[in-house]
Amino acid sequence: MPIAKFPRATEPLWHEWERKTLKCGLRHTVYAVNGDQYTGEWLNNLKHGRGTQVWKRTGAIYSGDWKFGKRDGYGSYSIPDTVTKEYKNVYTGWWKNDKKCGFGMKFYPGGECYEGEWRDGLRSGWGQMRYQDGSVYEGQWLADRPNGQGMLRLPNENRYEGSWKDGKKHGPGKFFYLDKGQLFEGIWAADIPKCGTVIDFGRDKAPAPTQYPIPKV
Repeated sequence: MPIAKFPRATEPLWHEWERKTLKCGLRHTVYAVNGDQYTGEWLNNLKHGRGTQVWKRTGAIYSGDWKFGKRDGYGSYSIPDTVTKEYKNVYTGWWKNDKKCGFGMKFYPGGECYEGEWRDGLRSGWGQMRYQDGSVYEGQWLADRPNGQGMLRLPNENRYEGSWKDGKKHGPGKFFYLDKGQLFEGIWAADIPKCGTVIDFGRDKAPAPTQYPIPKV
């Protein structure tokens, strides 16, 4: 007895239309309802690969790597100057899950600059911060603050080397008063020296040495 043949079930036509409308692999430019613009690669209607995003309200631009709709990989973020309208770099480095993560460099208003490691969008790890007044901190960071071992060099070349906690000198450390030719070595607590010893250090080369040397014990 011959086997009856039934026509093969075909998938709904709208499935094929959906596949054709999915942006995948190729570069496309898409405008959001609020005016934001993205030009780059896609995967299943998500920004994925290399691309550039422009935010209409602020004029900010991100150009770099994307992963499933979020900044992920290497890229740079820039904003227009409020006066000249020229773009200035704010951050260049690595991203993960739409946040700064890994090694990167950030430029702050007033000329301050941080170069180092990031985690979850915050300075964490080892890094160097150049402040507006000319001071430089280099050392360990945690949750956007100096934390661990680090050195702070002041504009007059005086410097602190030692332990930090929550952005303040905390624990054992040394403060070199090179302008006076002295060295304080002791213990700090929340930026305040609690106990220690002071000795002459390079007093013969100090620009403003103390009137009398510290007698040796």
